[in-house]
Amino acid sequence: MNSGSLTTISFCLLGMALAPAALAQAPKSAVDVTATTGAPEFRDPKSGMVWTPENVGQGGKPILPEDHAFDPTSQTAPAQGVVQRVTPRPVGSVPITAGPTVPIVNMENPTLRAVPGQRWQVVLYLNNNSSNPVEPVVECRFTNGGNLVTDTRAMASQIGPGVRAGIAVMGPRVNYFVDRASCQVASP
Repeated sequence: MNSGSLTTISFCLLGMALAPAALAQAPKSAVDVTATTGAPEFRDPKSGMVWTPENVGQGGKPILPEDHAFDPTSQTAPAQGVVQRVTPRPVGSVPITAGPTVPIVNMENPTLRAVPGQRWQVVLYLNNNSSNPVEPVVECRFTNGGNLVTDTRAMASQIGPGVRAGIAVMGPRVNYFVDRASCQVASP
């Protein structure tokens, strides 16, 4: 046998040995949540007139573009990167099921809201599906109309084995409009 064949066989054996470990990796958990908004119209109970942003204030006539109020879809915000520490609050327990198809940590039930006078906030639950304590890292992208407003990296303190905990990830100040937040577990 020549040294080229021996090298090829060695790489094949190494690849076969590592394949099960690579296949055993569960996908990272990710969630996407939109901001809740009220209806963009109002029906006058006396006149029956339906008022929208396009006809209010002009006697039913369309408003000229120079008279429009703030349009959140056209805002420009400097993209920011923020790192923060978050404290998980235990709220229950989950079965220890981490394995090839279940991630070590997964996220559930995200909500995006504006805290008046403060910041945008994503509240979500982290489930530690493993039998070991973890210190998860969650990355959230706060966007408006698909444009990045803030990237936030939230590093949580330790969550015990089989624990379900709630966290709040803070986004940009509320003077910037946000219509969506996409979050994913970056680690473990």
